[in-house]
Amino acid sequence: MVDVADVAKWVDSTVRRRNAKEALDRDARRAQVVQAAVDAIEEGGGQVGMGQIAERAGIPRPNVYRHFASKEQLDAEVARFAATELIRRVRPHLDRAGTPAEIVRGLIAPCVAWAAEHPHLFRFLAAQQQTKALHRARLGRTRLLSEIVDAARAYLSETPLSADPPEGVLVGMMAMVDASIIWWFDHHDETQDQLVDRLTRQVTAVLADTLAQYGLVLPDDVELRPGAGA
Repeated sequence: MVDVADVAKWVDSTVRRRNAKEALDRDARRAQVVQAAVDAIEEGGGQVGMGQIAERAGIPRPNVYRHFASKEQLDAEVARFAATELIRRVRPHLDRAGTPAEIVRGLIAPCVAWAAEHPHLFRFLAAQQQTKALHRARLGRTRLLSEIVDAARAYLSETPLSADPPEGVLVGMMAMVDASIIWWFDHHDETQDQLVDRLTRQVTAVLADTLAQYGLVLPDDVELRPGAGA
């Protein structure tokens, strides 16, 4: 005689496996669309349409909307993807020792290098900050500056630097970096090293001013080490 309870367990298990597989398939297709959008932007710039993205992804255009309700939603996901890639390039440099300028240069240099390798994607990412709805997604990349300050907390763990830096400082600093890099794309009136050097001086000056607001003044030649006081 068939045990109804056993049948119910089998059906429940089958349904759960099918639902899990469908969820994985949806995630894979969603990632496929995002990658297609990234590739299209890398090749032709940020003004790509859903039709181009769908063609690159190998799916009918209406199917894109099964995963993203609008182009704006897809743009936000592409911005998060690009932000993650940029931070991945920068993060290995967050635990280095050195003077404040050396530490900042160690973060600015890979940021500029990534931008140079992905100019269209960097332009796209920079433009998203101008859209209020995507501002939070863009902060994934603005974490670059938050992480600089997080690193300072590690170096200066015994100081009163405990609050998060004002968001406006981070956004303004990143806007300065963005504008300088995009100007460089368009004019190439500096070498890449000169651009990195200039941004290093400017970002270091802004960070020094922010730290000074906490009563913390760092000599230019102080050697900062992870986990150690100044």
